[in-house]
Amino acid sequence: MKTTDSTPLSGTQYTLEHGAYTASIASIGATLRYLRHDDRDLVVPYDAEEIRPSFRGAVLVPWPNRVVDGKYSFNGQSHQLALTEPQRSHAIHGLLGWVDWTLADQSTASVRLTASVIPQKGYPFRLEVEVLYTLDDDGLTTTISALNTGGQAAPYGASAHPYLVAGVGLVDDWTLQVPASSVLQVTEDRLIPTELTGVTSSHFDFREPRVIGDTFVDHAYTDINYDDGAATVSVLAADGRGAAITFDESCAWVQIHTADKPDPSVSRLGLAAEPMTCPPDAFNSGTDLIVLEPGDTHSVGWRLHAL
Repeated sequence: MKTTDSTPLSGTQYTLEHGAYTASIASIGATLRYLRHDDRDLVVPYDAEEIRPSFRGAVLVPWPNRVVDGKYSFNGQSHQLALTEPQRSHAIHGLLGWVDWTLADQSTASVRLTASVIPQKGYPFRLEVEVLYTLDDDGLTTTISALNTGGQAAPYGASAHPYLVAGVGLVDDWTLQVPASSVLQVTEDRLIPTELTGVTSSHFDFREPRVIGDTFVDHAYTDINYDDGAATVSVLAADGRGAAITFDESCAWVQIHTADKPDPSVSRLGLAAEPMTCPPDAFNSGTDLIVLEPGDTHSVGWRLHAL
């Protein structure tokens, strides 16, 4: 009987290389563990022998962000999900963040991983999900695809959770641009969505690049300006270099979080920029919720790149 396992705590490691870019994907959560350009970190990394900090870099399906109280109704049936954010009593970031994904194929610059969402309490639907990571001259492209292999329609949303790094220093020191004109307000204590408001004349307005400073953000933006079909959220350091994530109209929302933590040593190390197909609590609001009928497939993607 096997008594030891030499697999790193973050799972099997897949290293990708192309030109000046290198990336490592960890199988637990199909997670982007690091992305570098000329040895400069573009996302907050973590060690292979470390249990992934929270959802840093993970794939978020079949819903991103929160389902309030873990409760929702779909097609006339009430469901109760496990409360995976107990301090706020929500179900957060889907069901595959701590699953060990399976290798489908790999090359020098790409890897494809697969996982199953099995019918379970709170989500009695069956999905087959794959994520494809590909490095090229333009950066790292992530594509998430889901197939409903069950016999009933399933509610669905997708995202991922990279933390962008502009350069030395903290989030406070960087210049942020978010090309979105509306933000979803939330309650201060539990981050429950309340109302959609315009960003004009508010501290949420980053349509024009400006230094983040001590601004706190943990909000979903929408009414995004897609220039020639694409939108880019970027952070820049004082030396003009930085990191960005680019996505198209298939993501009508982007969550921005300044990564504030109670422990100052790990607080505001990177800026979470999460393109999302739907807003927080979409299982209840129905806003931009994807409904996968039996046999339906949905794909969405984005690109992380250096500036």
